Amino acid sequence: MENKNKNKASSQSSSAVNGTARSRVESVDPYGFERSEDFDYESYEELMSEYLAVLTRRSIKWSKLLKGKNKVQKNVKLKRYVRKGIPNEHRALIWMAASGAQEKLEKNPGYYQSLIEAQHDRKLVETICTDLNRTFPDNVQFRKTSNPCLQKALYNVLLAYGHHNPTVGYCQGMNFIAGYLLIITKDEEKSFWLMDALLGRILPDYYSPAMLGLKTDQEVLGELVKVKIPRVWQTMLDHNVMWTLVVSRWFICLYIDVLPVETVLRIWDCLFYEGSKILFRVALTLIHHNEALIQQAQSLPDVCQSFKQITHGPFVDECHTFMQKIFTEPGSLSMATLTKLRETCRFRIIAEES
Repeated sequence: MENKNKNKASSQSSSAVNGTARSRVESVDPYGFERSEDFDYESYEELMSEYLAVLTRRSIKWSKLLKGKNKVQKNVKLKRYVRKGIPNEHRALIWMAASGAQEKLEKNPGYYQSLIEAQHDRKLVETICTDLNRTFPDNVQFRKTSNPCLQKALYNVLLAYGHHNPTVGYCQGMNFIAGYLLIITKDEEKSFWLMDALLGRILPDYYSPAMLGLKTDQEVLGELVKVKIPRVWQTMLDHNVMWTLVVSRWFICLYIDVLPVETVLRIWDCLFYEGSKILFRVALTLIHHNEALIQQAQSLPDVCQSFKQITHGPFVDECHTFMQKIFTEPGSLSMATLTKLRETCRFRIIAEES
């Protein structure tokens, strides 16, 4: 993962780092990802000294809000809390409750286990197995030598989901999403139902064979940029760059392997609570904030390079500030607007492909 090592925040205290020798704990972030050789410990220490204070304050407020309960009601206060970040110890609970996954789990006791124990489709098994070793090779929790090894849990979740939703089965990208869910929940069944919430309700048709939902949302982003950031839209037009070329990975991996881990988790906090419009808010913020850089592009490769560049650096590393920006920089973005644009774009795509 290119940029994930910049801001692995956690509630663990951050000790000063001196000298060249690094302990095993320091070389691996709180989520199990190994830090690169060129990891900037100094900048990380500086960032963490500020962010840990934010995390501590948030954690106290969340504990008061939850009062030990494992159920929450959606309301304005909870939404505000989610936007400011869910402490890691409460993430699984809030994701499950906000997405409807907890309700599905409770209404279907034993269902996940029955999928695991059912007769398996040989082709599905082979496809999943091919991708297992490619899933987070830089994460110690997914190595066969680790105990417990999350690779077996990942296999189970993907296999169960493939049988649960045969129209989708399995496609690349789903392994990273399931992997992130397992890192946070440490629970196969919860990860399965969160996959169901994401792929079945929050992002319908993203992973179906035709990927119509994914294609539609990429086109919708283009339409939003045309209105909100017209000069970037013109640059894309001038160099004949299709949106799918620069943002498909953003959408299909839900910013995994694109933005730093802690930033991705903060995005997912809002995604599970508020739905798919969060993906557009993030994309529009990245583009709007880097409008001048993108406009400097002189060719198609230049445009592609600038879109890689904008997912790195202090702006995305400082996840707390970045998340505040996604709710201000893009301006208003209602679900009614998105629904209308989706209808138009979907119709256009179907017409072009027929």
